Amino acid sequence: MLASGADFVLETLTQGFKNARERLGGVRELTEENIEDSLRDVRMSLLEADVDFAVVRDFLAKVKERALGEKVGTRARDAQGRQVRVTPGQHFVATCEQELTQLMGPVDPSLSQDAKGLTSIMLLGLQGVGKTTVAAKLARHLQREGKKPLLAAADTYRPAAVLQLQRLGESIDVPVHIGAEGEAPESICAAALERAQREGFDALILDTAGRLAIDDELMQELEKIVTATKPANTILVCDALMGRDAVNVAQAFNEKLDIDGLVLTKLDGDARGGAALAVKAVTGVPIKFLGTGESVDRLEAFRPEGLASRILGMGDVVGLVQDFEAVADAEQAEKDAERMLKGQFGMQDLLNQLRTIQKMGSIKEVFSKLPFFGQMADQADEGNLTRVEAMILSMTPKERAEPEVINKSRASRIARGSGTRSKEVRDLVTRFEQMREMMGQLGSGGGGLLGKIPGMGRLAGAGGMGGLGDLDPSALMGGGPRAIAPGKRETKRKSAQNKKKRKQARKSRRKGRRK
Repeated sequence: MLASGADFVLETLTQGFKNARERLGGVRELTEENIEDSLRDVRMSLLEADVDFAVVRDFLAKVKERALGEKVGTRARDAQGRQVRVTPGQHFVATCEQELTQLMGPVDPSLSQDAKGLTSIMLLGLQGVGKTTVAAKLARHLQREGKKPLLAAADTYRPAAVLQLQRLGESIDVPVHIGAEGEAPESICAAALERAQREGFDALILDTAGRLAIDDELMQELEKIVTATKPANTILVCDALMGRDAVNVAQAFNEKLDIDGLVLTKLDGDARGGAALAVKAVTGVPIKFLGTGESVDRLEAFRPEGLASRILGMGDVVGLVQDFEAVADAEQAEKDAERMLKGQFGMQDLLNQLRTIQKMGSIKEVFSKLPFFGQMADQADEGNLTRVEAMILSMTPKERAEPEVINKSRASRIARGSGTRSKEVRDLVTRFEQMREMMGQLGSGGGGLLGKIPGMGRLAGAGGMGGLGDLDPSALMGGGPRAIAPGKRETKRKSAQNKKKRKQARKSRRKGRRK
């Protein structure tokens, strides 16, 4: 899978901090001499990611001051209260994480209301940054909060802009206000505001026109819309791939219109690119939301701590859990977990989890949020998941419920039906059986993903249901990190015993049939 420019930026940032941490691997004490090389690695990665030089300089100065100014205790307590050893390298990473979070925050993703209780939002930005799509995403976001939104098509210049907004509105059942032919944008927006108040809408999103560059004509038009509607929120949409130019655009718009926040588009995760790191520090305008895909459901509230954690290669479990909660039925997930903890699950359950993962976004995005797996995100192959799904769909109901019945002839039939090889089918069954046996041991102590979701803690504590990270379809195909149970030897021993029991059971059934 080829990495996009955005993926490259995050990889560059992460690699710089990884190199810095490794330099301090054998160091017993942080000194000005040994920390300098690590800071140089971080400096290079930030500058390559197109972060403003002044921001880089100030950030490194703060990291250095804190790393050298605080006494590093050799021991600390983790979340479970256990005593763990703290190395100078870990102290350096923790300092970087805290400073990165402060650099990008604080952030308040909430949206303001006007005096009449209407959440009115004016979207602005340059042409081609995705304003129209963001308008629909915000409408969907407000729907989820229980609001009744109205969209207003005020981009009268771009061909097909009105039609695009209409189609997006239809896909989420949100009406779109359209002006008469030749009607001025400020007049369309004012009429949309009157309609929202008259018809009982409690949210209004104004999709305005953009230009290839900031000019007086654009600013005058936007100022007229502000005068006509007095929006409670003025949100700038920026393309993260613009790098430092995104910061410059935010600064220019803010000087004219007093922006309340930004939506950063064209992202595959919590954020990618130097713009995310520098825009708040340079302009004072916070990022409120991230556009993380083409679907209208892919809009996330920006969490600086989540991005900081991912940049440092530590994943973002909170963000992953939020993604899971958005697409999964919590009650059904709890029922599934109870069965899985008892080893009572089959290939159909795997197929259901596979489809849940696909709803959460690309497998690459999911892996980038898993702790310690961020570096392996580029290796996550969507094709592996597709092959697993094809093989399961080619199985009979009995084979899905009892994969152990799949012999060579059945595997050949499944392979023909799914366009795969017989060996791939047999490997899938073998790995699935191993994983089923490990389920009771995984995530012991409630540390699994489902255990972090409200209502699932009891199940996690009861037996350690690890959730999506543990039942990983790409691991079943050998295409990614595999779930690892504590006590490998014990697991192998039990696996051999169970295999022997299944073999004996098959022999008994054959003898019974002969009689």
